[in-house]
Amino acid sequence: MPREGTGPDFIEALARGLDVIAAFRPHQPVMSLSDVATAAGLARPTARRILLTLRDLGYVRAEGSGFALTPRVLDLGVAYVRSMGLWDVARPHLTRLSERTGESCSVAQLDGSDIVYVARVAVPRIVALSVQIGTRFPALPTSLGKVLLAALCPEDLDAVLAEPSRSGLTPRWQPDRDERDAALREVRARGWALTDEQLALGIRSVAAPLRDGGGRVVAALNVNTHAAETSLERLVDHHLPLLLHAAGEISADFALLAEVPHVTRE
Repeated sequence: MPREGTGPDFIEALARGLDVIAAFRPHQPVMSLSDVATAAGLARPTARRILLTLRDLGYVRAEGSGFALTPRVLDLGVAYVRSMGLWDVARPHLTRLSERTGESCSVAQLDGSDIVYVARVAVPRIVALSVQIGTRFPALPTSLGKVLLAALCPEDLDAVLAEPSRSGLTPRWQPDRDERDAALREVRARGWALTDEQLALGIRSVAAPLRDGGGRVVAALNVNTHAAETSLERLVDHHLPLLLHAAGEISADFALLAEVPHVTRE
């Protein structure tokens, strides 16, 4: 049966294949056929056929009595990042910002109520949570997420936050609506966001928006620090000005990229 809310052009088989890929969760790299079928909401025979098809395409491999994703799945995410041009534009600025602050710097975008990391330059640190391209966290307790959520209109904000997080992480900060709205108003007023161990112990960061040529917020940039090593004063007085400068440069470059005519070769 076609799923609710779909039109006549909806390809159910493709949707089920993507559901199977999305069924693999962090810390559970190998899943049995039954686990995949349950997570994807599919009958076992259907899940089996999809897994075998993905195996033949190189996106899944057999792992003992179960299945695991292969690195080829990363091609799907990399194609998105490259199509947006975010990595190419942000890379030199991220590298420079990381060198100047001595900290890891990242770019993220919203996906439902989560942020997803799409670019990152990391420095060796012992931190509570591992971050890499494709990592997702609940948006609200992160500096990146606060910046992105603050850019939404009230209706879109409510719709986004109504979606359940797919990060598998329960944040320390669980604000009610009034506290949430007050925090986002503050972000809008000052143009940047701070989080101090609201996602997890030891994580302190500051973030700023990245905009396109029309002024629309398309992503967010942050500097991430360890709370035991970097004080709030250092984060705001030293790192924040460097962050705001880098965010302005990336936004300007992104706007210029959008203005470059694209030549199609026949």
